[in-house]
This record gives sequence, C-alpha cells and structure tokens, in this order.
Amino acid sequence: MIIDRFRADGKVALVTGGTRGIGLGIARALAEAGADVIVSARTDPGGTEELRAEGHKVEYRPCDVTQPGAIDALVAGVARDRGRLDILVNNAGVAMHGPTEDFSDERYRGLMAVNLDSVYFACRAAIRPMRAQGGGVILNIGSISGHISNVPQIQTAYNASKAAVHMLTKSLASDLAKDNIRVNAIAPGYIMTDMTAGGFEIPEWAEVWTDMTPMRRAGTVEEIATAALLLCTDASSYMTGSVVVIDGGYTTR
Repeated sequence: MIIDRFRADGKVALVTGGTRGIGLGIARALAEAGADVIVSARTDPGGTEELRAEGHKVEYRPCDVTQPGAIDALVAGVARDRGRLDILVNNAGVAMHGPTEDFSDERYRGLMAVNLDSVYFACRAAIRPMRAQGGGVILNIGSISGHISNVPQIQTAYNASKAAVHMLTKSLASDLAKDNIRVNAIAPGYIMTDMTAGGFEIPEWAEVWTDMTPMRRAGTVEEIATAALLLCTDASSYMTGSVVVIDGGYTTR
C-alpha cells in the first residue's frame, strides 16, 4: 500500500537539535512512523520526556556541535550502538541578526560552526556507516534565507550559511546517489518556534513577514515535520538533491 511507504519501522534515526521546535516535530513524526529515534542537542528542555510520555521510543544524547570531534563521536556512537544509521536529520541551527560591518568574527564563526560546519561534519561522518549497510537518508534543514535576502532584519551571515547548506545538499546528493544514499533539504519560511517568537514580537518585523507571505500566517512545526517524514522514508525514494521550500508562498513574491 502507498501509505506503507511513509513508515520507518526498524529504522534508526538521529535528529540533531531535536529537543525543541522543528527538530522535536521531526523526531515526533519519525517516532510515530515507527523509527528508533535518537535526539541530540546541547541541552534537553523537556522534549525527550514529552515524546516518551506520548509512548515513543526516544533516546537523548547531549552534543555541543560547535566542539571539534563532537559530531563525529555522536554519529559514530549511534551507528555503533544501534548497529546502523538509516536516517540523519541535521536540524541544529541558530539565527543571528545585525549589520555586516558590526558582525564580529566571534559571532560569525559561532553561527557558521552550528549552521554549516556541524552539518558538513555530520554528513561526512554518516557516509561510511550508511555506505556499509547499503544506503541511507540524510535530510538537512536549510531556510528560505538560502534563496532570498530577508527584510526588514539584516542577516547576511545567516543567509550565507543556509545557502551553503543547500549547495552541500545538492553536491552530496550527486556524489552519493551511487551508494543509495539520498540527500535532500527543507527550506522553511517563517515557522512559529522559539527561534522566531522574538521576531514576531517586534511589530514592524511581524507586519513585513506576514505581508510578504501570501498565506498571511506563520507555518507550524507539524507542517515541516510531515514533509520531513516524506523525505526520510521510501515515499520519496526517487528524490535526491531537492531543496523543498515550505513557506506559505513567501518566495513567490
């Protein structure tokens, strides 16, 4: 049956930044589909217990993705302990705003360490175990900011980091297709999470964001998670190298 292609029974999935927001929503979707889910983040504000209370099999593993070797150790540990790694979701990310001329080296490096470097290192670490087991799926969380220059806030470094994630996705997809490893990305628009809540509390920002979105609202975590489930399961078995935009029509304007 077609619906069975959205199942993830017996699959081992690792979700970085998976204890809140979009990452938690994706972890929930994968768990509901039957996957053995490991979520990772610097801290767990309660997301793991929330999923367990819902009856899902979920493990939390702390990881500071800005620390050298931390990502390698995380991915290798999951693959070793579970005997395989079928799904990797690179969701960990931070947003920083500010004029480029005032954006310090420290802030720039901190942003890139999370948004780009950790994604690259996690993908790199996942290749060998996925290749050895005959395939796997990698899903990177990019942003519409990798396609457009946001207004009214200034966020040049953030935009650059997400554009790089999109090209990383496409390059890896091309390189790894022969190994039955599919690599795709989601580019969310403005989704109501802790990360965007502060922006929506600034009236002039919220007004522009809403006016530029044809659907006239922010998206929900669930609307991203359902697309993630598609891209992480056999339902998307002929998709690789795609950057799926989910933005209420924002980038049509």
